[in-house]
Amino acid sequence: MYEHKLKVFCALALGTSTLGYGLQAQADFLADSKGELEARNFYFNRDFRQSGARDKAEEWAQGFLLRLQSGYTAGTVGFGLDALGMVGLKLDSGSGTAGTGLLPADLSSGGSQDDYAKLGLTAKAKISKTELKVGTLFFRDPVVSSNDTRLLPQTFRGGLVTSQDLTNFKFIGGHIDRIKANSSTDFTEMTANRIGGLSNDFNFGGGDYQITPQLSLSARYAQLENVYDQYYGGLVHVLPLGAGQSLKTDLRYSKSSEDGNFRDLDNRAMGGMVTYKLNAHSFGAGYQRMSGSDPFPYITGSDPYLVNFIQIGDFANIHERSWQARYDYDFASLGIPGLTFMTRYVSGDNVQRAAGGEGKEWERNMDIGYVIQSGALKNLGVKWRNATVRSNFGNDLDENRLIVSYTLPLW
Repeated sequence: MYEHKLKVFCALALGTSTLGYGLQAQADFLADSKGELEARNFYFNRDFRQSGARDKAEEWAQGFLLRLQSGYTAGTVGFGLDALGMVGLKLDSGSGTAGTGLLPADLSSGGSQDDYAKLGLTAKAKISKTELKVGTLFFRDPVVSSNDTRLLPQTFRGGLVTSQDLTNFKFIGGHIDRIKANSSTDFTEMTANRIGGLSNDFNFGGGDYQITPQLSLSARYAQLENVYDQYYGGLVHVLPLGAGQSLKTDLRYSKSSEDGNFRDLDNRAMGGMVTYKLNAHSFGAGYQRMSGSDPFPYITGSDPYLVNFIQIGDFANIHERSWQARYDYDFASLGIPGLTFMTRYVSGDNVQRAAGGEGKEWERNMDIGYVIQSGALKNLGVKWRNATVRSNFGNDLDENRLIVSYTLPLW
C-alpha cells in the first residue's frame, strides 16, 4: 500500500523527502494520506422570461476532480502537501446558449470552449492543533466562501491559518491575493459584487467560541484592500425540545464601509433564521434586511454568508427586506436513507431602484437528491435543482440543474 501511495505522491513529496527526514517521517506523510476521484455530470438550463431578453442559457458538461491530501511528517512541526486537479469537458452547447458558468467562454465563436483544466497545489504545516496552508485554497467562512455551484469549484490563492489549541475556541485568519472563477483557468484580481473596485489583497481574521454544546458565537473582521472593510458577528443556538425535536436559531449581522480612497460605502446587513425540527421534518422561517446607502459587498464569484442567499438571488440590494419560508424532509424515516427533499420561498421588497419606485422580487427553489448508501454504486448521487425568479427590476428566470456525481475513494 505504501509503495502505491509513494508513486502517487512522489512528485508532491520530493521537496519534503529530500530535506533529510527519516523513514518514520515519510511513513506518516503517506500513512495519513487520502485520495479520491469525483466525476460530476452537470446539465444547466436557464430560461429568460422577460421581454427583450435572450431565450435561454443551456449547456451540458462533464467534470473530473482529483483530490490528493498528504499526511504530515513527524516532528514538532509537520509538513505536508495537497493537490487538486480538475478537468471540464463540453458535452453540449451552442453559440446562442452559452454563458451558464459551466465552461469558459470561447470569444472567437461566441460559444464555450470544448475543454479546460486546472491544477492547484497547497503546502501545509502543522504544530499541535494549529495549521497553516499556503497555495490553492477552498474553504467556507462567514466573510469569504468558495463557490461550488457549477461544474468545478471556484478557488482562492493565498494563505490560511486555523487553530484549535484552546478548548472550545477556533481561531482563523488568512490572506487572499487572487481568485479563480468556477469556469476559469486563470487567477484574477478581486472585485466587490455590485460595488466594483479592484484589489489583490483580502485579509480576514476572527474566531468561534463554543460556549455550550448548544450555543456558539462567531466574530470576524475582513478587508478587501482599497474597497471595503467588514465586521461580522453571529450566534447559533440549538434548543432541544424532546425526542426528535429541536429549535435552531441562527442570527447574523454585518457592518461594511469603504476602505482607503474608495467611494463612500455604507451597508448594514441583518438576518436571522429559525428552524423547528420534528423527526424527519424541518420547518424554517427567515428574515433579512439591508440598511445604508449601498448593497451588501462581497468578493465577486464567492458565496455571501446571508440567510437569504439561495440558488440564484442574494436579496442584498439597497434597503431590501426579505422573508423566507423553508421546508426539508429526510426520507430515511420511511426506510429510504440518502433521499432528501427541500423547498423554500423568499420574497423581497423595498429595493431602491435606479429607475425609481419600489423594487420587488421573489424566488422559489426545490431540491430533491438521492445518494446510494451501499453496494457497488455507493456514493453515486443524483440531484435535481429547480428555481423560479420574478422581479420588477431584474431578470425573470426559470432554471433547472441536473447533477449526477460519483466519488471514488482511491485509498
